[in-house]
Amino acid sequence: MIRYIFVACLLCLFTRAMSQNDWHIVPGRITTPWAQHVDPVHPLPEYPRPQMVRGEWENLNGLWEYAIVPKDQDEPVGYQGKILVPFAIESALSGVGKTVGKDSTLWYRTNFVLPGGAHASKKNGIFLLHFGAVDWRAEVFINGKSAGIHEGGYDPFTFDITSLVTKGKRQQLAVKVWDPTDDGPQPRGKQVKHPNGIWYTSVTGIWQTVWIEAVPATYIATLRQTPDIDRQTLSVTTVIRGLMAGDSIRVTALDGGRMVAGGVWANGQPAAGSATGGAMQVLSIPNAKLWSPDSPFLYDLTVSVVRGGKVVDEVKSYFAMRKISVAPDEHGTQRMMLNNRFVFEIGPLDQGWWPDGLYTAPTDSALRFDIQQTKNMGFNMIRKHVKVEPARWYHDCDEIGMLVWQDMPSGDLGARWNPNPGLEGGNEMVRTPESEAIYRKEWNAIMDGLYDFPCIVVWTPFNEAWGQFKTIEITEWTMKKDPSRLVNSASGGNYYVTGHLIDLHHYPDPAMVRADVFGAKQALVLGEFGGLGLPLEGHTWQAKNNWGYKTFTDADTLLRSYSSFINALQPLIQKGLSAAVYTQTTDVEVETNGLMTYDRKVIKMPADRLKALHQKLYDSVSGRN
Repeated sequence: MIRYIFVACLLCLFTRAMSQNDWHIVPGRITTPWAQHVDPVHPLPEYPRPQMVRGEWENLNGLWEYAIVPKDQDEPVGYQGKILVPFAIESALSGVGKTVGKDSTLWYRTNFVLPGGAHASKKNGIFLLHFGAVDWRAEVFINGKSAGIHEGGYDPFTFDITSLVTKGKRQQLAVKVWDPTDDGPQPRGKQVKHPNGIWYTSVTGIWQTVWIEAVPATYIATLRQTPDIDRQTLSVTTVIRGLMAGDSIRVTALDGGRMVAGGVWANGQPAAGSATGGAMQVLSIPNAKLWSPDSPFLYDLTVSVVRGGKVVDEVKSYFAMRKISVAPDEHGTQRMMLNNRFVFEIGPLDQGWWPDGLYTAPTDSALRFDIQQTKNMGFNMIRKHVKVEPARWYHDCDEIGMLVWQDMPSGDLGARWNPNPGLEGGNEMVRTPESEAIYRKEWNAIMDGLYDFPCIVVWTPFNEAWGQFKTIEITEWTMKKDPSRLVNSASGGNYYVTGHLIDLHHYPDPAMVRADVFGAKQALVLGEFGGLGLPLEGHTWQAKNNWGYKTFTDADTLLRSYSSFINALQPLIQKGLSAAVYTQTTDVEVETNGLMTYDRKVIKMPADRLKALHQKLYDSVSGRN
């Protein structure tokens, strides 16, 4: 036994050494402190889905083979080198640093072993292959056979590969990716093929964790959790694959291991001709501990399928009791309310980009760092700007206590922006049926994928008219799909009387829309302001020609200007302002208007000074409640 362990350790060290020889960070770019901690054998090894945790899984991240070939060409016979998954091929951490473009496809190939465990056999269980995100169109092959095609760069997807795997052997996985970046109508956020100004490097291919999971023939496919603090309840909707008559679904809520609520849906019966069943359990949560940035309390949740007294499948999750709404204050002004109280929300515009990983943080610690630093600076909110993060990022916001405004990644740009807050109705564009369908499908999938994270309090379908179309229809569809959150229909302009917020963008100094412009039906927010730049030598994407909306040469002057902006928010709050978003968390490529440098090595203004400034804003409204 000792000899076996010794040989296994030697094999592990040999594999690690070989992998390190096959992978190097692309030189010539600044890197974050976490780049040196990237393990090419096990990059981003953490469990990727914190809202539905099971034990029988394998992380497939690591060094894969790659090839760039002409579009629509079959899988190449020979591959061109190694790429570190899940870092996009354009990134330094991928070890490649190449672009692909609309006329080529990117192929990946790797081998893997099926996970072990009670359900890990074709006779007794099912193998699910999960992708956190692949930009944009991905076709997946298992042992040379197609498992399916997915379109969408920001939503997770899963294929049941049980019928394609071979028992007792290593399996081959290949992925074919096509991404036209800004040559196509699909959502792509800030990506362009020729980066400049506020537009950044393209991201092609796999950029979130790839993993495989073994589940029983009857398994929990999805959860949907909706708290109601007014009724003191939690609704939990489950979707079960392979549900059989007589099965029961058990839901248990826990506080530190102590059960606070539970329920059972008995005599499970799938719909006629369907292999899918489920239920909505409504749990009573009396005297609930409410979640807020000041007290981010999370309950644990266990959901089980029970057959004949035995647990067939079980997942671990969590939830929070919190409410976001718009309601009039004592003066009749519409306000954003958290748990039925007016809480002024202030936070940075967060692009979520990294100089070494582009869309992908180097490590899980790096992913959490930005959120924690934002909290340390005294912010209580983050606007996630035209990008979607891995599930673990939202989980960190849940734990740390950070409100999140979630944007839809923009695409198919073309509408002319009308930022005038005194004019109702903007300049919508007419999208093709294909473009409309792509938008609706992905926005729907993004909302489904992120629904269970309590930190998210606002959905934003459009930003500054980027691809904006059918604003009222899309807004009302979003509101109907998720009535538990607010909808910011058109951040920054092209206003329509729909949704919950009127959102002004104003650079560099803060401003607000008059409360009576649209009949005082919506809460007023400042969706972007600031953009104060400070380029720091040795910490910029390029040596010169960097920019901010207003650029400074020293941190003291920057802090004085920032302080004047924050102080100017106080009278606006008294006039009706509910929230403000400062541009931005970090520098990004040639933009140097971040609170931190792009490499995260310098925080430009002392966090304690910022926290004291922001506390004055919270104090100015505390007496109103």
